[in-house]
Amino acid sequence: MSTKILVVDDDMNICELLRIYLEKEGYTPVLAHDGRAAVEAFAKHSPALVLLDIMLPEMSGHDVCREIRKSSAVPIIMLTAKGEVFDKVLGLELGADDYVTKPFDAKEIVARVKAVLRRTGESSAAEPAIKEVRFEKLSVNLTNYELRIDGKKVDAPPKEMELLYYLAANPNRVFTRTQLLDEVWGFDYYGDSRTIDVHVKRLREKLEGVSDQWSLQTVWSVGYKFATEQ
Repeated sequence: MSTKILVVDDDMNICELLRIYLEKEGYTPVLAHDGRAAVEAFAKHSPALVLLDIMLPEMSGHDVCREIRKSSAVPIIMLTAKGEVFDKVLGLELGADDYVTKPFDAKEIVARVKAVLRRTGESSAAEPAIKEVRFEKLSVNLTNYELRIDGKKVDAPPKEMELLYYLAANPNRVFTRTQLLDEVWGFDYYGDSRTIDVHVKRLREKLEGVSDQWSLQTVWSVGYKFATEQ
């Protein structure tokens, strides 16, 4: 069974264009043209990834993202109009993993879809070692994309887990925002460093006060590090 991609946009031409390109790459597109239909389609089809426009009838893309995040950490790529910086940041804060600015090249969308699915669905056969880091009251497992804080499983978008894993796998090492974009988002990412700040903010909300043995720290004018007492 091919991988399902939910495409949500009220512009029929955009949906049709993405459908053609996704089918060409072997994916099964599921189309929705308003926010309410998107939520229903997500529940019905359980797609592996969502391409989600912000400006939608019935429910906004932000509301759809919020609704999906109540029950799922499936990757979400937001589609935004040019210059809507606030919309981009809000989308990331609500749990989106990436955004693409319109007008876009359909080939770029497909490349991003492939990159995200490759990162979130890596084959254990190709990489037999379990990708996991553990600290006091914290476990980040990228083999099954599971985050545990103080023994409890915590839902988090794939990109948040990948960022936390990368920092925690290199304790006490300082990374610039550019380095983190390159290492976690990959060379195919076209966004800016604001993405890192938003994801770190969300991670801190989850990790605050959990342990005095480690912390996610800002190194002013440089970047971030996962600081430990070890």
